[in-house]
Amino acid sequence: MKNKFMLQALRQAKKAEEKDEVPIGAVIVKDGKVIARAFNARESTQIATAHAEIRAIEKASKKLKSWRLDGAEMFVTLEPCPMCAGAIVLARIKKVYFGAYEQKSGSAESKFRVLEESGMNHKTEYEGGVMEKECQTLLKDYFKRKREENKQ
Repeated sequence: MKNKFMLQALRQAKKAEEKDEVPIGAVIVKDGKVIARAFNARESTQIATAHAEIRAIEKASKKLKSWRLDGAEMFVTLEPCPMCAGAIVLARIKKVYFGAYEQKSGSAESKFRVLEESGMNHKTEYEGGVMEKECQTLLKDYFKRKREENKQ
């Protein structure tokens, strides 16, 4: 089941890449059904907070007509940053599954532990490394291509 939803997050990431955005995708699931999908859109929107996770939370909240996403699970291709991890906790998402680890700013376990911070009102469970190789390869290939473009 995890891979089924992570594949959908990867499809969202590929949509981001097609728009020359960093290829990160997110899917939110509740009661076994996808309620929101999103991808990074910072470049096209010129909005710093237009990360896949934030956009997916906004869509899910709109669909459920509630900021409380109790019982929902998020599948995202990269370990959330501090901003996204904070939003995930505040939205009360039950569990996050992520693909690639983010050593610089990952906020599940790589750099910070925002999802399980004891001072927060809610804690979010997480599992990293879901389809890690596929998620990591997509990001590495994107940044390699961008570096080659910048050389020219």
